Amino acid sequence: MVCLGNICRSPLAEGILQHKVQEAGLNWTVDSAGTNGYHVGETPHRLSQKVALHNGIDISQQRARRFTAADFQQFDHIYAMAEDVIDDMKRIAGKQYNPAKVQLLMDVLHPGKQMDVPDPWYGPEPGYHEVFAMIDEACDEIIQQFAPVQSNQKQQQQ
Repeated sequence: MVCLGNICRSPLAEGILQHKVQEAGLNWTVDSAGTNGYHVGETPHRLSQKVALHNGIDISQQRARRFTAADFQQFDHIYAMAEDVIDDMKRIAGKQYNPAKVQLLMDVLHPGKQMDVPDPWYGPEPGYHEVFAMIDEACDEIIQQFAPVQSNQKQQQQ
């Protein structure tokens, strides 16, 4: 899950998806990062934490980190919160950029519509609730898309 600063949208996305992964009993690694590095080491924005906790998810232990080219080797799927974030990822990763691994998060719900998750950074709390709801719905779809594949692979390995 990647956004600009890794303190508003992507920490929510990490927390929401991790929560759903645990509920589904899946063994997935979920992480988040930001492309600008301005907030490295900081906790998520206080309103992101508040809204997550209001929804039963504690993201207070997360710390912002910067997206790196190595993320393309570590992760199978990389979800960007906005189109400009994808542009930053391309610049950061250079030759290691792999478009097959990158998708706008909202494309899981609205393929091809190029919808961004709005950045609630400058706005009041209701914007954080709206962003939470958008991400929550997209994360449900991610679980729907990939959980059966994961379950089938586990059964075949046993």
